[in-house]
Amino acid sequence: MKIVWFDQQATAEEIGGKGFSLCRLTQAALPVPPGFCITVYGMDHISARDIEAALIRLGSGPVAVRSSAVGEDTATASFAGIYPSRLNIATPEGVVEALEEIRRSAFGAAAVAYCRKRWISEPPGMAAVVQESLIPDASGVLFMKDPLEGSRRIVIEGSWGLGEAVVAGRVTPDRWVLSPKGELLSSRISDKDVAVIPNGSGTTEVEVESARR
Repeated sequence: MKIVWFDQQATAEEIGGKGFSLCRLTQAALPVPPGFCITVYGMDHISARDIEAALIRLGSGPVAVRSSAVGEDTATASFAGIYPSRLNIATPEGVVEALEEIRRSAFGAAAVAYCRKRWISEPPGMAAVVQESLIPDASGVLFMKDPLEGSRRIVIEGSWGLGEAVVAGRVTPDRWVLSPKGELLSSRISDKDVAVIPNGSGTTEVEVESARR
């Protein structure tokens, strides 16, 4: 099997951690932008024609192409920032190029070094997610466990534009810390001087006007 849609059943070993989570969220009727997964098998066997047919079924509009490694985002190995994701891809050719970049990254220097540091014998299998793109005013990341302290607190980090600026460390994001019950414990508003926004078939970094920082 090369492609698994978010409303279909598959294992995390077939579609990676991110793909598996998105399928579960979709099937729980939570609001998830539609999309599909390229399986670990499919990453080595899928054709440009397969991709084009899937994009036609998904509908018009740009997509995000995201890595989905087997075993990522676990308690012992997050692989955060190791594998690439590409946003606002507007053509089938662009999707194919992004998938090839993700496939190569599984054996890149950063992945190999991370595996050695974590005593992982070899890089995990790589799948990918192709998902309808959103154009947000602001976006960010939510952690169910504090990534700095390891405590059971909810941490939300956000900034203007696409989440790429936050994930890639291009901006110091606003930060909110909540208790497990959702009570606000602390907040910090930062000087967010840049934002990443859609541009053609890809993204670009722009300066944020002073009134919005």
